[in-house]
Amino acid sequence: MRHARRLGVRLAIAATAGLMATGGMVAVLSTPAAAAPSNGNYTLVNAGSGLCATVPGQNTGDGVQLQQSGCAGGAGQVFSLASSGGGYRLTANHSGKCLGVRDASTSAGKAVQQESCTGASSQTWQLTASGNAYRVVNANGGKCLNVKDNSSSSGAPLQQNSCDSASTKQWTLTPAGGGGNPDPTQTPTPTPTPTVTPTGGTGGDGSGAWPSSTGNVHTPTTRNAGTFFDGGMKRYYGIGDGGQGEGQDPMFVVANGGTIQNVILDAPAGDGIHCEGSCTIRNVWWNDVGEDAATFKGTSSSATYLVDGGGAKSGTDKVFQHNGAGTVTIRNFQVHGSGKLYRACGNCSSSYERHVVMDGVTARSTKLLAGINSNWGDTARFSRITVYGSATICERYKGVPKGSEPTKIGSGPDPVHCRYSPSDITYR
Repeated sequence: MRHARRLGVRLAIAATAGLMATGGMVAVLSTPAAAAPSNGNYTLVNAGSGLCATVPGQNTGDGVQLQQSGCAGGAGQVFSLASSGGGYRLTANHSGKCLGVRDASTSAGKAVQQESCTGASSQTWQLTASGNAYRVVNANGGKCLNVKDNSSSSGAPLQQNSCDSASTKQWTLTPAGGGGNPDPTQTPTPTPTPTVTPTGGTGGDGSGAWPSSTGNVHTPTTRNAGTFFDGGMKRYYGIGDGGQGEGQDPMFVVANGGTIQNVILDAPAGDGIHCEGSCTIRNVWWNDVGEDAATFKGTSSSATYLVDGGGAKSGTDKVFQHNGAGTVTIRNFQVHGSGKLYRACGNCSSSYERHVVMDGVTARSTKLLAGINSNWGDTARFSRITVYGSATICERYKGVPKGSEPTKIGSGPDPVHCRYSPSDITYR
């Protein structure tokens, strides 16, 4: 044990010295014992992109460079974390190969790859707590696991680079069936509290238990979430009057391409979340929807908005408002006591073709799942929908210029605009 401690100290000193010699920021510090994660299986989620470290194609060969891609949790995205000397070894579960740096290099920009495990220091990683995430630091050169060019795109390769505060150099460890304590601020315990995941409950149909908050954050003015914000399952409140009045300020604004996750919003929460362009809203829960839960505002027809997991209560009028262009996907979500789950704006100042996809949605005491404007080419597609009681699945409206009121022209399935069959809907 004393030898292991001495080795850890030497590695930390060597890494710090290397950074100072190259003019880099000294970001490699010994992780406090209370912040150390436990051994187990994890997926590594990049804090800048929300995408997972992946061995592409589930390849089992040596020398395959890792990349980031959408988090599916399957083979190629699960890594075994095990203590090794003064740090950790990360092993790809599907191949049994270790994460290392190509050619055992200490240079910035060198590929991070899977390779046969040798115990080399270039296959040893130190995890430095950074808020709710970690910097994953190679023990050989003191450089951080990073996404090339700080990209937020799927398929971008992983490499090592000098450690700084960039969000793409921070990673969240999400347990993947093998135990482990993912939160760097908590001490591992023999019986960890179950983690709320973006699936919205067992089965991924939006029927899981409603989460409790880990704390309260009074937020009286709009908060810029930038390209990534993790709320740590805290409860945010404090804008507006909690009613349906139009023109209230949002609680959060998410930049184009950004992600907001692990947030609970409660009354008063104003106009909820505004997505300025494509965005991901992952594992977000509204205890009480005020004006709207979220508004999607991107103007590009290729804009994509993903609501993954979570739920909303008490959306008296509507939950999700689609004012911009593009496609909204709502999956593994639950809605309680609301008017409309989704509404494509029928009288905004700018008219767009809009699309919504719902998969794995559970609705209770909710009147309508989707209202669209068929005269503008809107579509709504539904699968794995569970309705407790009764609800209208889809209504078609005639969109009109701003200042007028859209008129309802039909409801129910049709092959062009409201796309579903009886097998897609389960009533209970």
